[in-house]
Amino acid sequence: MSTDLELDKLDQKELEQLRADVDQALKTLHARRFKEARDAVTALAKEHGFKLEELAGATPSAAKAKLPAKYVNPDDPDQTWSGKGRKPKWFNEAISAGKTESDLEV
Repeated sequence: MSTDLELDKLDQKELEQLRADVDQALKTLHARRFKEARDAVTALAKEHGFKLEELAGATPSAAKAKLPAKYVNPDDPDQTWSGKGRKPKWFNEAISAGKTESDLEV
């Protein structure tokens, strides 16, 4: 790419304006390329009978499968916990009351 712009002849204000113009042009280019890519992927998904959101995992049909229960509340068997993530209140209360983790296993 050839340009006739002689940067060493510009003053500070002109250089700062040039930088701002280049930054804005790059943002505009990025936004345009992003839209083009999204449109292309959306069209490809549609061609195969899907919506882009389905393929991206953003719909309930693509939700993670629930992990199997590892622990059960002895006072309410409908309350279970997989052992992953935050401990449920009933689990903490049972441990505080003297139960062990093995006492609560399914």
